Amino acid sequence: MAPQQTKETLHAKGPEIAIYTEDFKNEYISLTDIARYKSDEPFIVINNWMRGKDTIQFIGLWEQLHNKNFKPIEFDRFKKEAGFNAFTLSPQKWIEATNAIGIISRSGRYGGTFAHSDIAFEFASWVSPEFKLYIIKDYKRLKNEENSRLSLNWNLNRTISKLNYRIHTDAIKETIIPKSITKEQAAIIYAHEADVLNMALFGITAKQWRDQNKSSKGNIRDLATIEQLLVLANLESLNAEFIRMGMPQNERLIKLNRTAICQLTSLLKNNTTNQIDKR
Repeated sequence: MAPQQTKETLHAKGPEIAIYTEDFKNEYISLTDIARYKSDEPFIVINNWMRGKDTIQFIGLWEQLHNKNFKPIEFDRFKKEAGFNAFTLSPQKWIEATNAIGIISRSGRYGGTFAHSDIAFEFASWVSPEFKLYIIKDYKRLKNEENSRLSLNWNLNRTISKLNYRIHTDAIKETIIPKSITKEQAAIIYAHEADVLNMALFGITAKQWRDQNKSSKGNIRDLATIEQLLVLANLESLNAEFIRMGMPQNERLIKLNRTAICQLTSLLKNNTTNQIDKR
């Protein structure tokens, strides 16, 4: 499986190093760019690295830990042949023979040989321990910046969601709750209406989530993604209007669920598009 998007660029000592990702979680770093630190013919550097017995053992163990479709018989053959003068191994040969996923070859303008960050750092150490430290330093900077952005966006969307929930509860208070109801009874109605939103967005009630996540300190909304929180804020406003219109709860749930699916699909699609544009 090849990585689909450029996520970021590392600015280490020497050439810029591209990072690609499959799921915006597991980064694949360009071995080709790292190899340019040592030679203008990076493919030769990579192939020489892959000839080593220690390299074969390392990348083979990585595959065994992370790849259920890895072919151990072919791995054992390469391991036995490694170290002999006649032994040669290219990334393409390794991938095709063992069904490896830790090393990837891409063609085209942004092509080259890429490897999971675990493997890329091992290669960088082989190329130059000093260069590896520069790469790790900038990699940590990128991860810290990424985590900071995600935290800021999440907190902002959580705040918007909470503010919108006030609009939602006011609509319940004005339309659904009788004037003489007790605070305890009102709390039950609020909880039921909150679960309308939970079911529409998460497909599960708050109690069902708690029963399935007894060790969690937060609640279902505390662990929501940024996209889910944004959609939740929209659903709260929409449900408030449905309530004021006198729409039955079952009809509201169906409409809210359809809206949640539509908006989440759009947000996730746009998120992927934006990542492509960064390339």
